Amino acid sequence: MLANKFWQTLSRYSLCCVAFCICLIFSFKSLANTQLQSRWQQVESSGKDQSVYFYAWGGDAQINAYIQWAAEQVKAKYNIELVHIKLSDTSEAVSRVLAEKSANNHTQGSVDLIWINGANFAAMSKHGLLLKDWADKLPNFIYTNPENNPSVLFDFGLPTQGMEAPWGQASLTFYYDTLATSSPPQTLNKLLSWSKANPGRFSYPKPPDFLGMSFLKYALVVLHQHSDAMLQAKLNQPANDKNTAQVLDPLWTFLNKLHPNLWRNGEYFMQSGIQMRRLIDDTELSIGFTFSAPEVPAAVKRYDLPKSIRSYAMADGSLSNTHFVAIPYNASHQQSAQLVADFLLSPAAQAHKQKTAIWGDKTVLIQTSLSAEQQGLFKTVQPHPSALPLNSVKRTLSEPHPSWVEAINTGWETRYGASQ
Repeated sequence: MLANKFWQTLSRYSLCCVAFCICLIFSFKSLANTQLQSRWQQVESSGKDQSVYFYAWGGDAQINAYIQWAAEQVKAKYNIELVHIKLSDTSEAVSRVLAEKSANNHTQGSVDLIWINGANFAAMSKHGLLLKDWADKLPNFIYTNPENNPSVLFDFGLPTQGMEAPWGQASLTFYYDTLATSSPPQTLNKLLSWSKANPGRFSYPKPPDFLGMSFLKYALVVLHQHSDAMLQAKLNQPANDKNTAQVLDPLWTFLNKLHPNLWRNGEYFMQSGIQMRRLIDDTELSIGFTFSAPEVPAAVKRYDLPKSIRSYAMADGSLSNTHFVAIPYNASHQQSAQLVADFLLSPAAQAHKQKTAIWGDKTVLIQTSLSAEQQGLFKTVQPHPSALPLNSVKRTLSEPHPSWVEAINTGWETRYGASQ
């Protein structure tokens, strides 16, 4: 009898404890939400009616037009003047912020927002050049569903730690002239065979050009797909004197076979993706590639590429990454930059950006996190014939550790750059 009373009493206490814990959890969540709302209200109050100097690559007409559209939107919403500072290389902005830090300019920086990822994020993070702990507090960040979408929390394998807000996703996309070849190579090995059978009809931009480096990273990752797990793991680790030769030797062996079959016998390399596109338009090349898939149909519409161009994804994998925007630690308009970053992450802005005719940049938002009305914004129309078909990318390849960029560039210059 006493035992029954004991267990009944214990059960009541247990239920009370459980109920108390549940109430405590909801209280903490409610408090956290209240704090986030209060923080964002302060950001909105301080960030309106300011200018934001957005340092971003300016080499694509469609992307530039999208940024101009975004500028019009934040002007209407917050009375923010979004000024696009067009860069040929993101490292220009990194150097500017580093120079300002060296000059002890810690509060009046000229860069408010920067389009960034990979090696440049690693460099800015290493030197303490980025504002911390803000990106994951943006109201629209919740739509990225980070628990089930960890790519928005890592940049080339490095944790973003709230220093970057995801903006979009991109993959290396190939395109070809159907009048020159009816069966383009679908894998790296087939590209080598195709180049031998069609000498001078393919090449890639000289590194450190971003697009040329992307091709070399794609080749490196594919060449190690059948390596043992320990060797593959080194791609996600910093490059050093001990592992560089072991990791990169397969790449040099491949390039030694490929280069004699390239445009101008691999003795001269183009300088950029734009030059590669021109060579295809001039029918000197038959196959090209880009990291901005919408660039292809846009170029066809502008008559910068022939109507016979078609896009495709490599079957052995597409080098892919998430790109971000970040705020320098000394930005003059930090709150205003956060308002812009949050707008760029909104369903409306992400849906507009994903339209093939606008940019075609894949959204970082997870559809199940959106309302039915928000999901409706992403409905697509018939794409241009030269555009990359939907769901073409069957396999994505992760970017290697950012330190491999310098290792590849140094090794390439030593072996192939002397005569350039």
